[in-house]
Amino acid sequence: MNQPESALFDNAAHILDNFQIEIPSWGFANTGTRFGKFVQPAAASTLEEKFSDAAEVHRLTGATPTLALHVLWDLPRGLADVSEVQTLERRAGIRSGSINPNLFQDQQYKYGSLCNPSAEIRAGALQHVFDSIEIAKRLHARDISLWLADGSNYPGTQSIRKRIEWLQAGLNDAHRQLARDQRLLVEYKPFEPAFYHTDIADWGMSSQLCRAMGPQAFVLVDTGHHYLSQNIEQIVAWLLHLDLLGGFHFNDRRYADDDLTLGSIDPYQIFRIFHEICQHSQPSQSQNPLNRIAFMIDQSHNLKGKIEAMIQTVVTAQELWLKAALIDRDQLAVLQQSCDLVAAEELFRAAFWRDVRPLVAAWRESRRMAANPLAALQEGGYVERITRERASKQSAVSSYA
Repeated sequence: MNQPESALFDNAAHILDNFQIEIPSWGFANTGTRFGKFVQPAAASTLEEKFSDAAEVHRLTGATPTLALHVLWDLPRGLADVSEVQTLERRAGIRSGSINPNLFQDQQYKYGSLCNPSAEIRAGALQHVFDSIEIAKRLHARDISLWLADGSNYPGTQSIRKRIEWLQAGLNDAHRQLARDQRLLVEYKPFEPAFYHTDIADWGMSSQLCRAMGPQAFVLVDTGHHYLSQNIEQIVAWLLHLDLLGGFHFNDRRYADDDLTLGSIDPYQIFRIFHEICQHSQPSQSQNPLNRIAFMIDQSHNLKGKIEAMIQTVVTAQELWLKAALIDRDQLAVLQQSCDLVAAEELFRAAFWRDVRPLVAAWRESRRMAANPLAALQEGGYVERITRERASKQSAVSSYA
């Protein structure tokens, strides 16, 4: 904290240079809740428009070089759409990020996908995962991000034990399909859409499934997928300890899986999570274990402007990451060891309350970006232009995506 100003800036610049966060294609589209959507005229309705919006966010923030893709929504023809994606990558200067299978939207998944009592439906769901892995191979995407809506609503209506066996068998088969440089990230969620039990309800279940699969399977933590008051940073610490933390879906929530912009409700929680990760390695180094942790956004901007909300989240993530990375951990360790509770907490809190915005703005300007991305977006006219171009293509629809 007592570094000379130039040394502090150099350290902050290294930290920010090495921080990247992946943005989701669906964050630019018209999404909503189970009750419906409110359509926005500037929302992207094609994959080309999603890549264009992603490029604008990266241009303004310098931290989002990859775009997460959803197979059903972005590649509806599966492997046949890969060449189009590759063309869009070259045109936008944005790479494909994690590949997300869809095992929840088709009518056949009413009673589950990989856990469905029907062997035929389980086989079809597994083939979709295989196809998603192949899409990732062709797009040189490292991660396949898997979330299952599988579960049941009433006691006694399903065999939980059988579903565990079907799930583990299917995931083991999927793991065997991975290329050497690929990973399967397994997400968990305690409830919704199933409300009696979900087949992967918490990090312990996800961890066990990953360990049984093999060395290329890791846990994915969605910050919205926890009960109220859950200590998420403790889960992160355990997954780091077990070498099972694969990545995050970042968002914020007030009650449950609200998919709000990062830090809009509880920025201190994200700071605490980042602190646990920064303790694991040095975020100012480009070659370190942190590169294995995928930082990804998963949000539903059903009221906020799509691009504005995405920039808000990215900027917030950059600032909170820098705050956590600049903690004086040597001094904190001394205070923790001596159980000096007040001094340790005050050091920790001071790092959170530190205003790093001038540092981040100076870093942007040194990298030939605007100091204020949101202001630059407004001044640049991009949103106004796409609103004019896209408004006539928008139509009221009732589905989530």
